[in-house]
Amino acid sequence: MNIENAQLAVDNWIKEHGVRYFNELTNMAQLTEEVGEVARIIARRYGEQSEKESDKNKDLGEELADVMFVVLCLANQTGIDLQQAFDKKLDLKTKRDHDRHHSNKKLK
Repeated sequence: MNIENAQLAVDNWIKEHGVRYFNELTNMAQLTEEVGEVARIIARRYGEQSEKESDKNKDLGEELADVMFVVLCLANQTGIDLQQAFDKKLDLKTKRDHDRHHSNKKLK
């Protein structure tokens, strides 16, 4: 599924199962919460913090999908074509960073 279709799927889900989009500020707070859940898993599973027994069954993919869902909601409700914005950003990063990381001694 491309980003455009994902935005449409989220919009259809909101129309069929939700009442309406939460306002932008509420969605921003929700996005922060979801990113925090991703950070918790990463810090404990891949970082130096020990993983609590209650965290061991947390699904990183599910949490990343939660982040994507809220990002798609924010894009929809603010009129952003996220596919276009992503394509533009990838093109910019490709031009700007083409050789940048190859010469980074920290990555060798």
